[in-house]
Amino acid sequence: MTLNYADLFNTIQPGFFQQEHIRSLPAEQVFEEQIIDLHTWQPGQPELPCPAGITFGFYQGDIAALHAAVRQVEDDWVEYFNEGDRVYCAFDGDQVVSFCLLDQFGQYEGLRIGAPGCVGTIPAYRKQGIGLKMVQNATAILKEEGYDLSYIHYTAVGHWYARLGYQTILRWNSQGIVG
Repeated sequence: MTLNYADLFNTIQPGFFQQEHIRSLPAEQVFEEQIIDLHTWQPGQPELPCPAGITFGFYQGDIAALHAAVRQVEDDWVEYFNEGDRVYCAFDGDQVVSFCLLDQFGQYEGLRIGAPGCVGTIPAYRKQGIGLKMVQNATAILKEEGYDLSYIHYTAVGHWYARLGYQTILRWNSQGIVG
């Protein structure tokens, strides 16, 4: 798929570089934007191990419990998790151990774009493959729902998402797109 990725970014994130919190980032910090073409991506590939007893699904509990899990990962993200949001999670029993918002990023050149965002795993459950499996499942949900692209926005861990097939389409810093 050949797209103008700078135009795609500016279309789904209008005014992004004018935001004060983006302009105030250190210029040496570089972030990535990534996509998967869901027409060619195969759910369940690669096969990922996950600890026994971990289950996955949309969050339906008390927002305070979800906020407690989010705070363990990134306190600044709590404001993005609200009642009624589509939050896909990994659970150990009733405990949220990993989470992501499942967002719509709109359309670009007739393509529907969805996105797992604010992805996090609480510290006690990291480095077990839970978060990666959760994002793989969330990406499969977007494909099932008829999205054309799955988009990862504003990440410093592009290598992690690349394990699922996400490809970097551009890099940016506080000054704008750098590559």
